[in-house]
Amino acid sequence: MDDDLSVLEQPPVREEVPDLNPWPLTIATYNIHGAVGCDRKFNPERVAAVLQEINADIVALQEVPLGGTRTPNVLKVLQEATGFVAAEGPACDRPERRYGNAVLSRYPILTLRSIDLSFGSREPRGALDADVDCHGHLLRVVATHLGLRPAERRDQIRRLLQVFDTDEMPVILLGDINEWFVWGRSLRWLVSHFQPVPAPRTFPSRRPLFALDRIWIRPRHRLVHVEVHATPLARIASDHLPLVAHIDG
Repeated sequence: MDDDLSVLEQPPVREEVPDLNPWPLTIATYNIHGAVGCDRKFNPERVAAVLQEINADIVALQEVPLGGTRTPNVLKVLQEATGFVAAEGPACDRPERRYGNAVLSRYPILTLRSIDLSFGSREPRGALDADVDCHGHLLRVVATHLGLRPAERRDQIRRLLQVFDTDEMPVILLGDINEWFVWGRSLRWLVSHFQPVPAPRTFPSRRPLFALDRIWIRPRHRLVHVEVHATPLARIASDHLPLVAHIDG
């Protein structure tokens, strides 16, 4: 009888409930320059080490070699280094060379869309449009790399603003916007759509002069902080520095 009572008097075992709250999230955009650093060395592992320094939850990448008969698959190296889900959006997609945008995500990617932003005979451009499920909190992430000429960028921004705007979930637009002029028309259109955000300088990485890389979110109040990741390793791994943003729920 005593043994039965001692069993009954034991406190119940409480199961640990995992914390599924994803906020705050760390988002980053990084033009990796084909994994060729400022020392002209091809070194994907160095880019992977920069990503591990940042420790972001979602990363948009530009100028990513995606494989082919004559092109290494750098995205595979970065995916293995981070353990993240990887999505690719090649702007150039030929058997010998696949190259373009990519997204790495700690969280599942539910839906993936590719937006063609090519302009005339200019270098092919595009955007990778992904719906990410952060423990039931949906985010729409649009990762892009715009063209070098003002007319090209204006056309691409017009097409982007028509395609991805939505009220169903927060939208993040990020990438290498390639806008050198602070008051360029394409930037004014983006600012009027998303509201102003901090724009630290990211290019060139050794002595940044231009804010080519940007992160916008709608609704704007969810953006908490934006910063450049300017460690010694990041200054040599690519000609761009990573741009990092923290967003909250």
